[in-house]
Amino acid sequence: MDIFKLFFNHDQRLDKLAKRNANKTKEEIEASLADFMSPDPTYSKFYITGTRLENEQFGLNTLSKYEAVVQQLNRTFTDRTIHTALGRFDSLPKAINNIDIGQIVILSSEAESEYNFDVLEIDEDSNVGHKKEALSEVLKEGDYVLYKEQAHHGFDLHLFSMENIYPILFEHLQPLVDNDFRFFSINSKRMGSERHFYFETWTLDHPPHGAEEVFAKTKI
Repeated sequence: MDIFKLFFNHDQRLDKLAKRNANKTKEEIEASLADFMSPDPTYSKFYITGTRLENEQFGLNTLSKYEAVVQQLNRTFTDRTIHTALGRFDSLPKAINNIDIGQIVILSSEAESEYNFDVLEIDEDSNVGHKKEALSEVLKEGDYVLYKEQAHHGFDLHLFSMENIYPILFEHLQPLVDNDFRFFSINSKRMGSERHFYFETWTLDHPPHGAEEVFAKTKI
């Protein structure tokens, strides 16, 4: 059985990392006050993962429906150009399969764009949190950023966007639900521990608060 999990977290602050030098100029202090008085730009993030339950294999690509999941994500972003450090791709599955873990896919409304992929990519000594400033610059342009991240037995996907694209993700992923593909929509703010992250291994039929199972759409 596939256990598919879509973690979401909205209204995350997109401001750049604060300058730690205490010797700020008068202009910098005034700018900080102006920023404080204006609304903070926010972003949404989505962590897409899964568990192949009978073997306790963890990672989106361990699922029997992995290819179907990625095809549905591809349909979600048909109006976007797919950019990677390797160049452009005509489909999301091809891009994901060709990049390495730690590398990214940028989904842009612009066909011709240039990006500094080196400053955005992660490795064993870094994570997305270390890339906040560079990531914010890309998101402010209206682009979506998709990381291919290490999982226990493969990889997961970590998606960032300025706009809340949860409804369109849900719309395209819900049709995959069947007896062998159970889909859980999870509020990351309410799942603060590793034990909660892997709840399917100990309390699948009574998930903790914040995790809701998605069922197949009822046919009329």
